[in-house]
Amino acid sequence: MQYDEFERRAQEEWERIPEQYRAGVDGLVVKRSALPHPSLPDIYTLGECVTESYPSDFGGPDTIRSVVVLHYGSFLRLSRLDPGFDWDGELWETLTHELQHHLESLAADDALVDMDYAADENYKRYQGREFDPFFYRRGIPEGEWLRAEDEFFLEMQATPGDTVTFAWDEATYEVTIPDHADGDVAFLTVVAGVHEPPGALHLVVRRPPGGWRQRLGGLLRPQPPRVVEGEVHVRRRSP
Repeated sequence: MQYDEFERRAQEEWERIPEQYRAGVDGLVVKRSALPHPSLPDIYTLGECVTESYPSDFGGPDTIRSVVVLHYGSFLRLSRLDPGFDWDGELWETLTHELQHHLESLAADDALVDMDYAADENYKRYQGREFDPFFYRRGIPEGEWLRAEDEFFLEMQATPGDTVTFAWDEATYEVTIPDHADGDVAFLTVVAGVHEPPGALHLVVRRPPGGWRQRLGGLLRPQPPRVVEGEVHVRRRSP
């Protein structure tokens, strides 16, 4: 898609958003530039919400002003990496995502910032790079699960050989923790047994705490947790 066509569609999609949700946003700016991630390859920032706050005794659209910025070059580069890139879908998702940043600024809510952090750390995990092993805790709670984009994480305490149960989509499943999940933290991706899962389901298995001598030793000799990863097949129990 050429820049002029992209800019026209962006303005049309922006006008589709009800005016009350755009309160406090001074406008939409479309830049030709690409904005690559500072450290992660092939990751580009599609949009930004540039927000400024003005001193006041109360918050709201008159004291918090934003501008939504789209980076056409980032869309273009991602389209070259993905032959199935959905320009219209990504454009709408980016606009609403950045607008949510503005609305959360009005509410002093950091949920979206936490989601972005979790998504970045999860990407590092997939790349085999060093990552925060508890990044998923910054995801959005959905029942017992925590969501980072379209991936779901469920934290539990268990040891290899234990059989554990969990609930997903109104059904109960069980799985035996495999021998290779012997780290302090194990990311076990459910690859079979769940009907129509989302982007991914991960069971995050933490080693149960030991006795007081082990806990004291950990305090005296702090070490980063040993992280392992693997795949599991689960069995449906009910209904």
